Order: sequence, then C-alpha cells, then structure tokens
Amino acid sequence: MRRIGILTAGGDTPALNATIFGAVERANALRIEVVGIIRGFAGIVDPRVPHVRLNPLFTTIPELDPTKGGTLLGASRTYIDPDQVDLIGEMTPRIQALELEGLICIGGDGTINGMQPLSELFPCVLAPKTIDNDLGLNYIDEPNEWAREEHHAGGKATYFKTPQRESIELEDIINFATPGYATAVFVVTQGIERIRTTAESHRRIAIIEVMGRDSGYIPLGSAYGQPDIVLLPEFPLDMDHLEERVATLYDLQKHVVIVVGEGVRDSEGRQLGAATKSYDPAGNVIYSGAAEELKRLLAARFGDDYFGSRRQHESADSAIFTRKVGHTQRGGRPILFDRFYATQLGGKAVDLLQQGQNNSVATLQWSKTNGFYLDSIPANKLRDRWKRIHPRHVHPSLYDAKRFQPSRLGKEYLMTMLTNAIGADDIEVIRSDLFSPGKLSTRYQSINIDIQRRIETIKTK
Repeated sequence: MRRIGILTAGGDTPALNATIFGAVERANALRIEVVGIIRGFAGIVDPRVPHVRLNPLFTTIPELDPTKGGTLLGASRTYIDPDQVDLIGEMTPRIQALELEGLICIGGDGTINGMQPLSELFPCVLAPKTIDNDLGLNYIDEPNEWAREEHHAGGKATYFKTPQRESIELEDIINFATPGYATAVFVVTQGIERIRTTAESHRRIAIIEVMGRDSGYIPLGSAYGQPDIVLLPEFPLDMDHLEERVATLYDLQKHVVIVVGEGVRDSEGRQLGAATKSYDPAGNVIYSGAAEELKRLLAARFGDDYFGSRRQHESADSAIFTRKVGHTQRGGRPILFDRFYATQLGGKAVDLLQQGQNNSVATLQWSKTNGFYLDSIPANKLRDRWKRIHPRHVHPSLYDAKRFQPSRLGKEYLMTMLTNAIGADDIEVIRSDLFSPGKLSTRYQSINIDIQRRIETIKTK
C-alpha cells in the first residue's frame, strides 16, 4: 500500500488530532503516504477535493499536534447516502486522481453510514470518535434485540429494544470507550463542582444539562462531580420518586444539584428537550432544553408555597436554576487517556488497511487480564436486521435508578477508565500556560491559517 486518505466527519471532539497523529505516525513507519481530506465527506463531494499531504517525505507535518483539540482537517456533517448513485459515481475519478488505495474515516455512527457506499469503491475503515461514547455494543448479539414498528401514511418506523440481558460483564463490551468521552467527563465534572458552590451558597436547586443525545454515558460519568441526582435518557423519569428525593435532599442540605442528559424522557417516552423537533444533517434530533423542561415540571410540583415557607419571598422560579455545559464538552486539550488511545486507534486503522480489511471499525477493548487493548469489528456487526446502527445505551446494570446514581458495576466501569485518565503534563500545562504573560500581547494563532497554505486541489475539467 502506497497512499491512503484520512478524513474527520461529524461533530468535533478533543481527540481528533491525536487520532490523525497516530495514523500518520504508523503510516510513516510503514512508508505509506497520507493525504488528509479537508472538511470530511464534504471534501470528497467537492469536485476539487481540497486536501493536505500530512507526511511529506514520511515526516509528520509540524502543524499536527495531538495535544490540541478539534481537527486540523476541518469537519462537516455532510454525509453520503447510498441512494445517491450519481454522486458516488462522480467520486470514483476523484479518488483515482488522488491515487488513494484506502481511506480512514474518523467518526461515529453517521460516519459509518457515509463510509459504507465508499467501501464499495475501495477499502475504507473507521477510527471511532464521539464524546457521547455511544459507538459500540454492550455485547456482541445486542443488535439482534432491536425490533421495529411500522407506521403507515408516511410516518417513520419506530425502533425499540426487546427484553435484554439483566446483567453484563465489562469484558463483554465492544469498544469499551471512544476517544473524546474521557475529556468530556473531565469538563463536566469541573463544571458541576463550580456550579455546586453557587447552589449551596444561595440555597438553590441547580439543574445541569449535559450532552450525549439518547445515550447516558456523559451523565453517568458526571458522578465524579458528586451531583445529588443523575438522570439518564435510558431510564424514563418517575416524577413522583424524583420529587420525593429532591424534597428530602433540599430539606437536609438546603440545596440540590441535578445532572440531566439532554435526551432524557418522561414516563411516556417523550423527550423532555424535544417538544419542538428539529434535526441535524445526520437525522439526529437537536434537543431544545431538557433542563428547562425539568425545571418547569419541578416548579409546578413544588409551587411557590414550598420555597416561600422555607425562605421568605422565594418563588419556585427563582429557587431553581438551569445551566448547560454545552460545547465546552467538545473542545480544548484532550486529557491523557483520550490522547493515548486516540493515537493507538489511529495507528490500528492504518494496520487494518494494510492487512486488507474493508468496512471495519478499530475498537478499544478491556479485560481483567490484559487491561486495554486494540481490536476490530466488521462495521455491519453493529447493524440490526434493517441495517440501522443504534446508539449504544447505558445498560441497566450500570445504573441504580432508585438512587439516581451509578451502580456498583457502573462505578467499576468508570474507575477502569478514568482513575488514571489525567496525566502530569495535563496539570503542568494549566500551571505554566493558562496565565502565560505572552497571551496578553499575542493573538490566537489559528491552525486554519497554516493549513490553508498547505491545501492542494485536483484539476477539474
């Protein structure tokens, strides 16, 4: 194999550059040229195919920094539909013009779907990334447990999970963790600790909304910030039980901190934050505010009299406040765990292409005897019988729904990954760089400026 391509698609994460770095370094060792496609699949859709040579003379370009968040190649949520036959046909000569013998796509489930039609043209593999940690399986036969209910008159089919295993072992998990997740939990934990002191000082109920779509891994990991209540999308809200728990805690400590995943659902399965539905280009629901809706529900249940009886002139609206951690979960320097394993997975993706694999996903596995190690799985193993990839959900054995906290196994899952996730250099960067005097007199130097000087395009007719 002489030359391969690499692209980053979907939302950004802190570990994308680390994954690219790992792929390029492994390619250097194998004497393989690497061409970076600008802006994900949008770069291949563009007839000019803007691209960058990432290892001229088999030396990694200096702009590729594995400690820097985001992606120097740029990303987009443009995806390729298998039904776009004409568009796919137009891509063939572009790939031939670049002389690519394989392609590494860095992304999640939407990226796998975009990669699928390209894998019919030439070898493609996926290096996983997503802060949501929802790319993978709780166990290998999990896709077979999905069922579908058809809707007539043009309505979309509904997918639901049939009864599943009551318990799992951590060694059963396919793709134990995705690069970007650990850093997102790190950011969320810091946010909770800072908001806690405000809620405690002002005797408030704080509702903190975190990302994750339909998967509750980020709120599960938020337990490191010691929130009083953690609400996951996989477990419909029991408002009576929640109200009782909030009242008990508020009377005891005069404040409550609640973490809610953005995709959390009510007892009838409706998403709290999607009263008005909108969708991103990958077809995922864009949530409008689970925290705000939960505040409304709690305020209606407690009422002004409850808070007024405890603090004069205090209303339910003023006693409960919401915050979103937001896109800070996606950005900034990746912590050690993400940097290291993102790099390893990038290198593994190169090895998969070198070994003749196609439509495969590099995975991070864990076992008691071996610790973390690399493996791979055919992408179609992630699909159900209707060829759909579902987000990996937090398994019920990882969460104690009565206590609103991680279960014993859930704690073990988190500790396995995060106990030593932060490196000494992560702390040293904060100490030496955050308040560096030079930052006051020097503008931020965007990587986009440097990469723009390296971009090449193919000739179009």
